[in-house]
Amino acid sequence: MRRNIIKSFFGGMAFTCAVAALSLVPAQPVTAAVGVPSAMVDLTSAAESAVNSVVYIKVTMASKQQQVEYFSPFDDFFGDFFGFGNGQKRRQQVETPKRKASGSGVIISSDGYIVTNNHVVQDADEILVKLNDKKEYKGRIIGTDKTTDLALLKVEAEGLPAIPIGDSDKLKLGEWVLAVGNPFNLTSTVTAGIVSAKSRSLNANDVESFIQTDAAINAGNSGGALVNAKGELVGINAMLYSQTGSFSGYGFAIPTTIMNKVVDDLKKYGTVQRALLGIQGSDLSKYIDDQKEKGKADADLDFGTSEGVIVVEVPVDGAAAAAGLEEKDVITAVDGKDVHSMAALQEILATHRPGDMVNVTFLRNKKQYTKAVTLRNIQGTTDQVSDVDPNSLGVALKPLTSEQKRELALSNGLMVISVKEGKMKDAGISKGLIILEVNDKKMNTTSDFDEAVKAANASKDPVLWIKAKTQSGLPKSFAVDLSKDEKK
Repeated sequence: MRRNIIKSFFGGMAFTCAVAALSLVPAQPVTAAVGVPSAMVDLTSAAESAVNSVVYIKVTMASKQQQVEYFSPFDDFFGDFFGFGNGQKRRQQVETPKRKASGSGVIISSDGYIVTNNHVVQDADEILVKLNDKKEYKGRIIGTDKTTDLALLKVEAEGLPAIPIGDSDKLKLGEWVLAVGNPFNLTSTVTAGIVSAKSRSLNANDVESFIQTDAAINAGNSGGALVNAKGELVGINAMLYSQTGSFSGYGFAIPTTIMNKVVDDLKKYGTVQRALLGIQGSDLSKYIDDQKEKGKADADLDFGTSEGVIVVEVPVDGAAAAAGLEEKDVITAVDGKDVHSMAALQEILATHRPGDMVNVTFLRNKKQYTKAVTLRNIQGTTDQVSDVDPNSLGVALKPLTSEQKRELALSNGLMVISVKEGKMKDAGISKGLIILEVNDKKMNTTSDFDEAVKAANASKDPVLWIKAKTQSGLPKSFAVDLSKDEKK
């Protein structure tokens, strides 16, 4: 099977994931619509309006100290000859060069809120936002969500040209859309195409239900706008399908149904409130195909429908188990909205918060049932998950210097240089301690610690498992509970 590449459109910071080959269909020009006069699809007003709401984002990543492993061929040769080295990898402290990259963003409110992709700004030390009228502003991050690849920025300005936000649920296959962004640093670029598919899953993000379009999208379009013929924002451009890294067929956008919820959560809570149904599932059609390849008889694969999400596993502590869902149930609708695939189910759930009640319609032994399910968070409760500021834990950290590593015979670590009241002090962390690992991740920089805290806080078990050493070499272990105090 051919394997192709899906790339994000962020100039200089592309990430990739492999997917099965799809048919490549070049984007069609507006005048090429079969059977539809071009005069019936006037996109000029939408284009002229949208370009003013799409911004150019330039990010700068400062140079950083980083541990790298390397292998010297001389070690192997002289090690064998003189009896040292033994071909082992060595570690070296290097300084990464200062980097710059660019992408796009969309102004969603006149007071300066801007939506872009998480991968555009996730490593940014400085953010410069340039409007279509060439005005420039310093941008700051309000919040990011790696799960959906979205980020919310803010610039200090008023009266900005915010784009009207449309309902991506109302998009129809074959509907004309515009992709607006800054490909290849060519600012304010507009391309046109149609909606090729909806609820597309590419296994690139944990939560995704992409709008697929053949509007030409290239590197630098990340975070730009997908706009309907009315000039309304219906999606945030996020990825392209290509064998070369440049446009050759399809682009993918995050629908506004998901974007609206993420933006609202980042504003209110600082983190996204993820509502979980509490199942492991699969597209029914894919499940049937897989089972047939394993030799299952057609009679054993008759579920009374060919579309939906089949429940593969029901964790005992989840929302679905509490409501009585079982393995082999086939979910066909949520709150009356049809569910054809896992991506469609994720899109519906992405609009809810823990504690919300939804009506789940499913087939069991070909009979239809509907049950009310109270959605839960990843920790199995209906509480809102609060964002944890690593600074609130009560410690100040500093990476070990090269000399300290040599003296202490350590390859990595963060030294605790100050402790105040907080969860870290409560757990027994003291000044001078050297933190080596947090949740099995080696600590080299303070950013490593910040990321470990945020990841743990958003996990099923919000605990920091810390491996450390005293400066005298004694190993120490600590557990820091990040859950709310009232839960204890």
